[in-house]
Amino acid sequence: MIKKGIRRQIVMHYFIVVFSTLLLAEVIFLFAIRSYYYDSIYSHITQHIKLMEEYQKFITTSDDGRTDLANLLSNYKLNYTELQILNMQGDVLINSSEFQPDVSIKTSDISQAQSGNIGRWVGRQPITGEDVMAVSKMEQTNGQDTYIVRYVTSLERVNEKLLNVTLLATGVAAAVLALVLAFSLGLANSIVKPLNTITAVSAQMARGKFNVRIKGDYKYELGELASTLNYMAQEIVRSNQVKDDFISSISHELRTPLTSIKGWSETINSGGYDPEETKIGMEIITKETERLIGLVEEILDFSKLQQNEMKVVFGRVDLKELLQEIMLNLWTKAEKRSIQLRLDSVDKPLVEGDANRLKQVFLNLVDNAIKFSHENSFIDLQVTFEGNNVVVKVHDTGIGISEDHLVKVKDRFFQVDPLNGGTGLGLAISQQLVELHHGILLIQSELGVGTTIVVRLPRLLEEEQAEGLQATPYELPDGDQGIHES
Repeated sequence: MIKKGIRRQIVMHYFIVVFSTLLLAEVIFLFAIRSYYYDSIYSHITQHIKLMEEYQKFITTSDDGRTDLANLLSNYKLNYTELQILNMQGDVLINSSEFQPDVSIKTSDISQAQSGNIGRWVGRQPITGEDVMAVSKMEQTNGQDTYIVRYVTSLERVNEKLLNVTLLATGVAAAVLALVLAFSLGLANSIVKPLNTITAVSAQMARGKFNVRIKGDYKYELGELASTLNYMAQEIVRSNQVKDDFISSISHELRTPLTSIKGWSETINSGGYDPEETKIGMEIITKETERLIGLVEEILDFSKLQQNEMKVVFGRVDLKELLQEIMLNLWTKAEKRSIQLRLDSVDKPLVEGDANRLKQVFLNLVDNAIKFSHENSFIDLQVTFEGNNVVVKVHDTGIGISEDHLVKVKDRFFQVDPLNGGTGLGLAISQQLVELHHGILLIQSELGVGTTIVVRLPRLLEEEQAEGLQATPYELPDGDQGIHES
């Protein structure tokens, strides 16, 4: 007995379908064979009757004008068949066998013959108990005497042949079912065994063993499933590695400013210092503290975005003014590396969004461009209209990003160059903030040539500008609530 499972379901479905098909085909086949044999017997008797009717026209009658029943019986007789001559009431007047029925025959062939048709009846002979076929036809002699000529033939030999055919057909069907059963078991095993392998490997993955892989060249959906699970394990391993790298990196990022703060704090507390040295130490403590705050805020922002808890206040934002402000904020940093920031913008590129969050996005993009650009180079900020969108492009001619890194650069914790510091969350946060504004962030880059980052945001149309600003509740994805100004 096959235990419950996919194997049993496949075998049972195949078996039921094939069994039903074979049963239907066998019933139709046996019915057709039976009809063929029975119709052949009936056709043979009716042909004989027609020939005898033609012959009977030339037979002379007795002196009193009546046909002799014995002659009629002799003329109409048929080999291996009992012939009965009946009157119109169904009483047997004479027959070719030694058995003489003492009751009237009331079978359906008699009533059909009485109505002028050739009657046919298949049933069991009351006297002998064997299966027979009776064919009856009303005959008129000399225009005055009317009789019913009835042929009764045994079907035992025919039924025996039909039984042999039935047994043969049943044997063939049983052999086909056995073959189908073996085939379905093989098919089920070809599906279940890979599934068992995949299940076993998945169980190991569930226990944290992500170094295992599903081996085997599986086809179709099973192959896709195996490939997907292997890819999942590979991505989990990669994510864990990225997470570990992030923890290592953020630990270093946090340790450096904390070490500076601690060192200068101890120096100041120890006494014996001059005012100029104290000023330098306090500036370093302030700078490193701001750096720590920035790192913590970046991590907190990412956490809020992941949990859909980021609060946004939507209003009218002029991207040209926003970018000019960002250029002023980063001018000193760019000036230290002799990098020139250039802005080319259309008038009034208005969008609906949170000015602080959009500033966070473009600050991160421009800051990255400065970080990875060569000295004495340019960074171009371009703002244009494309249909109902405002498109902002941040282009630099820096080190660029390789194709391998380009597909991962927006992943959380990923850093193209870990030595440059940071959490690896900047682009991931920017991506999600742009999506919160129903926009798109694209990165185009070529290693050694430069990078262009494209941000496409829905444009605030004139009719929307004319409505003015009014704060209304705004629902973020997954039910998060914020403030929406329109």
